[in-house]
Amino acid sequence: MAGQFEATAEINRPVEDVFAFLAAGTNDPQFSPRVQEITKTPEGPTAVGTVFTSTVKDAGMKTGRTFRITEFDAPHRIRWAETSKNVVMAEEGGYDVESTGPGTTKVRIFNVLEGHGVGKLLVGFALSAARKDAPAFGQRIKAAVEAS
Repeated sequence: MAGQFEATAEINRPVEDVFAFLAAGTNDPQFSPRVQEITKTPEGPTAVGTVFTSTVKDAGMKTGRTFRITEFDAPHRIRWAETSKNVVMAEEGGYDVESTGPGTTKVRIFNVLEGHGVGKLLVGFALSAARKDAPAFGQRIKAAVEAS
């Protein structure tokens, strides 16, 4: 069973600023408490092929995650795919960023979660938790971008 969750936020910053904050990739710990640390390879601007490696804590367990940028269209669209092998993975995810007026931007983040092995039994719980947290997740993104 696979499924998607998404969050949206209206941010009081120009689209270019919002996109730059999200595209950096290493800002995730500022709005996602599950991300303990994150690195980017290679150094320099994010582009298709950039890889982000993180340590996340879910349900009290730490796991390693690796994501590869699969699409990058500044300042509007970023897509990624998880390449690490975990029981529940984000097979696909991304940001859609659009200007909604002078100095305001709408952001949509989504992830398609899929379970592997025993993860097929757990993915429903992960999706439920992610969907429940989605409004707060959107507000954490807003707060982090506006504070930057």
